[in-house]
Amino acid sequence: MRLITFEHQGRQSVGALIDDRIIDAAADPELPGNMIALLTAGAPALQRLQQLATDPRAAIALDQVRLLAPVPRPGKFLGVGLNYADHIRETGLATPEFPTIFNKQTSCVIGPGEAIHKPRISDKLDYEGELAIVIGRRCRHVPLDKAASVIAGYTIANDVSVRDWQVKSPTWTLGKSFDTHGPIGPWIETSDSIDPHNLELRTWVNDELRQHSNTRHLIFNCYQLIATLSTVCTLEPGDIIATGTSSGVGVAMKPRGYMKPGDRVRVEIEGIGELCNPIIEEPDTRCY
Repeated sequence: MRLITFEHQGRQSVGALIDDRIIDAAADPELPGNMIALLTAGAPALQRLQQLATDPRAAIALDQVRLLAPVPRPGKFLGVGLNYADHIRETGLATPEFPTIFNKQTSCVIGPGEAIHKPRISDKLDYEGELAIVIGRRCRHVPLDKAASVIAGYTIANDVSVRDWQVKSPTWTLGKSFDTHGPIGPWIETSDSIDPHNLELRTWVNDELRQHSNTRHLIFNCYQLIATLSTVCTLEPGDIIATGTSSGVGVAMKPRGYMKPGDRVRVEIEGIGELCNPIIEEPDTRCY
């Protein structure tokens, strides 16, 4: 099942996408109205949502809604660096013996079709197409063989990076957290639908294919990442873990392949769909 957050006639809701129809959770007053609450409610809520598919009052045509980030403000947005062997080779860095984890501030999250801002302060704007895990239930100290059970599903993430700001801090957080630099979507593909460790991943900038790999090449797979992270902190419904990117990033190209206003970046993952975002100049949004 594909879980979505959407806007329709000025109203925000959650639901499921079935074929070209949106099944609106708002048609059932017992269902939560936001994604974190829906995931927290667990399997019974998802079953009720699926049952709504037979109710014509719950259906909205896909072309009548605007898809938003499936989790508009996750509690945590965690990233994994250097998690594909081909990407490690292009960086010239050593293969890590332990996952390299960083934070993306959740204010960076945007949805499909929303614009990524090229910061006024830098022109080193890069893309990183990634498979992202969406946590489905509160968990801590999850053993490797139970990790699949805490995953609600998977979505696409673009770990947009401002490379000169990334190296300013050893944690990478500054260069990973600019506003609009966390596109996710277009929906959550529930974990019963796909094998996360054998998915083709491609990233295009305009019509140029920049990245092409498969999630089977992850150094630390989805379950290993959950086991590691849940040893440290409680994972909660709606938390996002972007699992890392493959080779082909702009910083490794000669000349550099940074994104610029007027470009469009598209990340496609087999079994999930595609996430497409235009690039624009950062607008004047000063607020003080």
